[in-house]
Amino acid sequence: MMVIKHILVLLFLTFRLSSSTKVTYNVLSFGAKPDGISDTKNAFLKAWNLSCSSTSPAIIYVPAGRYLIATALTFYGQGCKSKGITFSITGTLVAPSSYNAIGNAQVWIKLYKVNHVTISGGTLDAQGSSLWACKSSGKTCPQGSTTLGIYHSSNIVISKLRSINSQMFHILLYGCTNAKIQGVSIVASGLSPNTDGIHLASSTGITILSSKISTGDDCISIGPGTSNVWIEKVVCGPGHGISIGSLGWTLEEPGVQNITVKTTTFIGTQNGLRIKTWARTSNGFVKGVVFQDATMVNVKFPIIIDGNYCPDNDNCPSQVSGVKISNVVYEDVHGTSATSVAVKFDCSKGSPCSGIVLKDVNLNFRGQLAVSSCANAVGTASGLLQPTSCL
Repeated sequence: MMVIKHILVLLFLTFRLSSSTKVTYNVLSFGAKPDGISDTKNAFLKAWNLSCSSTSPAIIYVPAGRYLIATALTFYGQGCKSKGITFSITGTLVAPSSYNAIGNAQVWIKLYKVNHVTISGGTLDAQGSSLWACKSSGKTCPQGSTTLGIYHSSNIVISKLRSINSQMFHILLYGCTNAKIQGVSIVASGLSPNTDGIHLASSTGITILSSKISTGDDCISIGPGTSNVWIEKVVCGPGHGISIGSLGWTLEEPGVQNITVKTTTFIGTQNGLRIKTWARTSNGFVKGVVFQDATMVNVKFPIIIDGNYCPDNDNCPSQVSGVKISNVVYEDVHGTSATSVAVKFDCSKGSPCSGIVLKDVNLNFRGQLAVSSCANAVGTASGLLQPTSCL
């Protein structure tokens, strides 16, 4: 019996060791060439499929160099046996210079229904500048692709990734749970259209830390159905700031709740801390939001709730926003406004903002006194207040 017991123990230890040892798949082993010219899509798919089939945690290693991903690429997670897959990237994944190659694909690199996936390091270069130029010229152009889209996935980590020149959104999380984005760098021209840095929709349990985002649109945008988000130590600029919304485009729309934004810096952005809703009938809502310790440097609208959102005043619905905004805290917001109205609450007549809290807000306009503007907003104000509260 003692011999059998020892054998069983050895088998157990061997199983534990084999199941915890990571296996590495180098994309070069599957024919990828780091020349920026040869399409490496199939090499990445082969490495992914082997990683999925592995009963051990797997690493997909991408050495230095430029790797062309010539068409849209999707990594499917259904049926994966691996307990964890890590993309360890030293090189750059690059899209074709012609925007038509991925311009109608919606997403260039997609992860779908994956679990316990980490993307560590590397650069994604979507080469979007030619599409931006097409759009600015007034010609008929493709809509453009999101660079990295993660859908219906859980336990995701994106760490020290650099995304540059996206055609549209840089990073999109849709229908995801438990995701952490840390130490990312996102760069696009301040004039590039719809190049949101990070967009969240229908997702919960999302953390964004220690990142720098420079784009032509929202630094971070939070869409309907998103909850339990923690954003901290993020620097934005240029761009449109951190936005909840736009919300309320449809009647039946899930709300946004439990959002915390701490220790942020906005440099030359259009907005700082923004909530935006369409003037349309909707049962959507925003509640339980904390904006804390924000530094504004020459920001056009440092604090704004826009209940009549309509970019460029083009085909505005001109109804009354049904989105109910409540329990929003602004604490220790300081710096400079690029306009005289540093605090603006333009809330809905049909669903006035309630439970708005201003505490220690100190914003000035070119060394002069800034002002605040309120419509249909109710709340409290305390501490140092400049401009004077209009609540």
